[in-house]
Amino acid sequence: MNHGRGGGAVANSIAILETVAECGVGVTAKEIAQRLELSPATAYRLLNTLVADEYLIRTADLRGFGLGVRLRGLAAALNSPTLPSAAREQLAEFRGSTRFAVHLMGFRAATVVVVGGDPDNPVRGERELGRNLHASAAGKLLLATRTQWRELVPAPVRLTDRTVVEHSALADEIRTIRRSGYARSVGELVPGLACLAYPIHGENGVVEGALCLAGPSNRIDALEDHDEPARRYAARLGPLIY
Repeated sequence: MNHGRGGGAVANSIAILETVAECGVGVTAKEIAQRLELSPATAYRLLNTLVADEYLIRTADLRGFGLGVRLRGLAAALNSPTLPSAAREQLAEFRGSTRFAVHLMGFRAATVVVVGGDPDNPVRGERELGRNLHASAAGKLLLATRTQWRELVPAPVRLTDRTVVEHSALADEIRTIRRSGYARSVGELVPGLACLAYPIHGENGVVEGALCLAGPSNRIDALEDHDEPARRYAARLGPLIY
């Protein structure tokens, strides 16, 4: 691939994105510049722009790069499943049994997307869902499915005074999620919002998404009273969707 000689900024930026996708998380600026025959100054300038625009992220050690949330969001939009009527019926049935919001989330390209939002209770903080996996219940559930989860949240952002941003504390939460089989977020994504996320499994037991139950933070105990039906509906939805 040789976009460097005579290529404009747009062509070179696209070439950089393709190179990061091909080489994987951790590819360095020097490697990208050499591969594309770009000058170091040009490579660094374009990389910094792509990071600022969230098309790329820096790895935790600040030496390498990975694909950013905006690209993952585009890929997610392409791959989001169309809900079959049987799945919509199950969601409607669960929503009819509770006064809390019930949302269906999908895991696509290492991000979280809304596949089936509650029509009577819009998703709160939707813009931040895919950008801040460490702050939402669905995002934490996704992280718990990954061995190298730190690569997806190299520099966690504090969104509220309750957002967990230390990797050591997140590691403790992820161990708890793996043990308990569900994730929770209380006032971490949006002040006053609590959410529980239950895994939805596809073929071969792979976690493809989450069934989420959301409500006020001061009703977290009431939310957790729905643990048994939430697990039951999540188990039903997997074979219907994936």
